[in-house]
Amino acid sequence: MDSSHSVKESGDIVIPVRDVKSSKSSKGVHPVNIVSSTTKVDHVPHVAGWKRGVGIIDLILRICAIIATIAAAAVMGTTSQNLPFFTQLFQFQASYDDFPTFTFFLAGNAITCAYLAFSLPFSIVCIVRPHIVGARMLLLVFDTLALALTIAAASAAAAIVYLAHNGNPNTNWPALCQQFNEFCPRVSGAVVGSFLAVAILVVLVFLSAALLRSN
Repeated sequence: MDSSHSVKESGDIVIPVRDVKSSKSSKGVHPVNIVSSTTKVDHVPHVAGWKRGVGIIDLILRICAIIATIAAAAVMGTTSQNLPFFTQLFQFQASYDDFPTFTFFLAGNAITCAYLAFSLPFSIVCIVRPHIVGARMLLLVFDTLALALTIAAASAAAAIVYLAHNGNPNTNWPALCQQFNEFCPRVSGAVVGSFLAVAILVVLVFLSAALLRSN
């Protein structure tokens, strides 16, 4: 409240003096909201940790795919069987290189295995720096190409293995596995290993796409 009092000056002149207290009403003054950035700061390490965990899974899956493709290529490349016919001078032989499809299968899995081995450093970089985009995009593109190559090789070889096991009476194609009882199980196992690598590559492609989408 305002208060006033009189001050007597010389000559008996009374000068009224008013003391004015400046007061600001709190009405109409909007409070300042201070938004804490703690939630956002805490969210960044959480996202980085999630991406780093997915990157570790990516690295483990790549190692598993390397094992699958190198095993498939090695088994196919060492598959051969001889069948004696009357004497040792006349023999039936079955080898992987007698079938162009099996040769393509061997080359396709070997190429995929070599690519996966070279991709390991890039996968490690993505673990150390989970927010990097260039390396992850590179892995996504080449993983897709490796997937296409591997699934083509495995599918073509699977068709030949099916004919070797069952034959085709309409075209007079005999079931070779009735005679070559060692050759067929080995090529069948190689095809199974290649399809296992295909499944792993599918997961790798989805993981890379998910990580890129979250950036």
